[in-house]
Amino acid sequence: MENPLRLEVLVASVRPERFAPVVADWFLRAALADERFDTRVIDLLDTPLPVDLSVTPESRAYCERISAADAFVVVTSEYNHGYPASLKTALDTAKREWRAKPIGFVSYGGLSGGLRAVEQLRQVVAEIHMVSIRETVSFHEAKRKFDDAGDTADGAAIDAAGRMLTQLAWWGRTLRAARATDPYPG
Repeated sequence: MENPLRLEVLVASVRPERFAPVVADWFLRAALADERFDTRVIDLLDTPLPVDLSVTPESRAYCERISAADAFVVVTSEYNHGYPASLKTALDTAKREWRAKPIGFVSYGGLSGGLRAVEQLRQVVAEIHMVSIRETVSFHEAKRKFDDAGDTADGAAIDAAGRMLTQLAWWGRTLRAARATDPYPG
């Protein structure tokens, strides 16, 4: 596709023995197969951002990547009814770079499937002037949803991923065009 949207997928969990790579790799296969996107990954485990939000060469490089992106998807777990602290640091490290850009969520966890984390994230991304995509991919009891090859037979999640990518592409194209012709006033 001509001029695909630059999609950054943020992998939020940084815990040892995390399940995030399984969920992220599954979603990335779908995103990479979608020609509407030039998909890249920011794994927060490998992204040294200072928790005091000080400016470092790493945080500057991170902000440049956020600025260059047209759309985002966060792959997040749920910890204690919330999202990981690493993700809060990542969201707070950048500021204007997030504005007028769409963001989707892929969540996983126990019984709630990470949906409580997503509901909190919707409040945060609204505050930083992002557009939250309505469709969410959620894996309840996630470790039971994937086989040894990292595939899932969860039809609802597969369907939601397709719908989310379609909505993300629409918002991404629309907002990219708007930013180019009429810069966001925030």
